[in-house]
This record gives sequence, C-alpha cells and structure tokens, in this order.
Amino acid sequence: MRAILAGGGTGGHVIPAVAIAQELQKHHGAEVLFIGTPRGLENRLVPAAGFPLRVIQIGRLNSVSLGTKVRTLSVLPRAIWDAAQMISDFRPEVVIGVGGYASGPAMLAAALRRIPTLVFEPNYVPGLANRIMAPVASAAAVQFAETGRYFRHCKVTGVPVRSDFFQVSEGTNGRGGKPPTLLVFGGSQGSHLINQAVISSVSHLQEAIPGLQIIHQTGERDFAVAQESYAKNGVTVETHRFLEDMAGFFARADLVLCRSGASTVAELAAAGKPAILVPFSGAADDHQKRNAEALRSAGAALMLEEPDLREETLVPMVSGVLRDHFRLRSMAEAAKKLSRPNAAKDIGEMAASLVHRSLRRSGA
Repeated sequence: MRAILAGGGTGGHVIPAVAIAQELQKHHGAEVLFIGTPRGLENRLVPAAGFPLRVIQIGRLNSVSLGTKVRTLSVLPRAIWDAAQMISDFRPEVVIGVGGYASGPAMLAAALRRIPTLVFEPNYVPGLANRIMAPVASAAAVQFAETGRYFRHCKVTGVPVRSDFFQVSEGTNGRGGKPPTLLVFGGSQGSHLINQAVISSVSHLQEAIPGLQIIHQTGERDFAVAQESYAKNGVTVETHRFLEDMAGFFARADLVLCRSGASTVAELAAAGKPAILVPFSGAADDHQKRNAEALRSAGAALMLEEPDLREETLVPMVSGVLRDHFRLRSMAEAAKKLSRPNAAKDIGEMAASLVHRSLRRSGA
C-alpha cells in the first residue's frame, strides 16, 4: 500500500497522524508520505518519526480577516496544483486528510484523480477542510458519533492515543490517608488564563481540601511568575514548564483541569480521568467547546468557560468534585467508556479497505 497523510499544523493533527502512519507501515506494509505546510509541527514531528514530508504553501480560511482569506484564496489554485504534482510523483492508493491547512488541497487533488480519500476528524465539529471534503470523501473516521452527520460513510474509531494512557491507574482521592491530587495544564505552551486563575485560587483550594497536592504545568512564559507567587504565599505547588511524561502525570491525578483539544479529550478518556474542561474560546468553529460539551453530556467532565474562570467559581467546582468520591468514580467510569484503544488499528483497516475496494473496481 502507498498512502499519503495530508494536513497538520498543531499537535492535535500531527500526533494522531504519525500514529496512523506507523500503523499503516507496521501492519499493512505501507509506504507513507506526508504533505504539510512549512510552518506546522509536522516539520519537527514527522521527520523525527522517520517519514518523508513535502510541503505546500497555503494559509487559513477560517476565523481570519478578509485580507487573509483573499490571500489564501489567491494561492489556493497553486496549492492544489502542487499537491497534485506530489500525488503524481508518489502514486498513492489512498490519501488520508487529518485536518489543517494542507489537508484541503491534497484531498481535493486526490478526489479529482479518483483516488480513495479518508477523512480523519478528531473534533466534535469538523474543521473547514474536512467539511469541504465531506461530500466527496470516500469515508471518514471520527471520535464522536454525532460527527458522523457531516459525512456519507463514517465510522467511530476514536483518536490514536499512546498505549501508556490506557495503563493509567485510578488516583488516590484521599484513600489510605493520601491527599487528592489536581493536575493543571494548558497545552505545551501553557494557558495564561488558566495559570492566572490557579495562581489566584491556590490558597483557597488548599484550604478547602486540606493536603491537596497540585501539579501545575505553566508553559515557559508564566513559570517564573507562578513559582514566585507560590513561594510568596507560602503554598506548595509542584510547578513545571512542560510535562514530558503526560501519562505518568495522569496516573498521579484524581482530577484534571485543562483545555479540551481533541487529543487531550482522547487521552482523558483513555486514562479514565475526571476533568474540568476550559475550552479555548479562540478555537476555530468553537470546536473545543463542542468537545467539552460532549464529555459533559457523557458525565465524564465539567465545563468552565473562560469568562467564568475565576476564583469564585473555580474553588467550589474543584473542591466539590474532589470531596465527592462517588462522583469522581462515576466520572472516571464515564470517561473510560469513551475510550477507543484500537483507534489506529481501525483507521488503518479503513484505509486498507478503501484500497482493496478501489483495486477490485479497477480489476487490478
């Protein structure tokens, strides 16, 4: 099998895409090429995983100014042309769009050549590229069943997540005399809003839950400020710029306070961790809020929107959950029910099925 994975930009697109590529390579003997843009995370993560990457020049169309839209539309024909040339050179049997800037041109070029296309959509609301491709895509792999309404042929596969997240144990939540642990993070860069809210609330959080342990990933920008504030107020908080072993930190946590990007949501489900989700209000199509609402509806998480992220709401919400052992357990069980341990395998099988079906039609 020869497969192209197109798209990227953020870790939420690139990390699952690499997992899909590894599955195709390992279990389907696939040769894989990535098509991305010059500025996305794919430029670091894809070569590091040992896969070739080619890039096209394309910008954003969604949630941008009119001037940016005009510039993007002006280069779109060239981006489609360049993607078509890459497809001609590589001769893929399937093209998988993972969302992001490069996904649309590459998927459109593949569809025009009648090459099978598979959309991978991890968010509750598909991104613009995947929405555009929805009417012509051969099939779609999604995280949420409700997302299927956008596509003709759809399967709920979930998002590929590292296996160590599925091995995460339950937190202590005060059992055996051990105090509960709150894990706070806002993505690799950190979230200034979340950081501010936690820094201002930590004294009252630890008063409300005596012995509460807090692990706070701040990102680089707020690290020194957070450390200084905690020292000044005489509170003990385990502070990190970054969290390398995220699954290991999940294992220590009873409750997680974080954003609601697609990969984070999938990791919470895999680990079976209760969460308070703070959707990033600037996310395209407000997809983080839709992701958070889906987990809230399933009973796996609470949602706290950015305008409400302040001490007066954060402290009672965190302490209320951590004091209620039954609620923590039910939220953890609800999260685990959303997990999909075979996501990469299922997506790989969908791609292989599209290839086999195409070969049968062509008589090859």
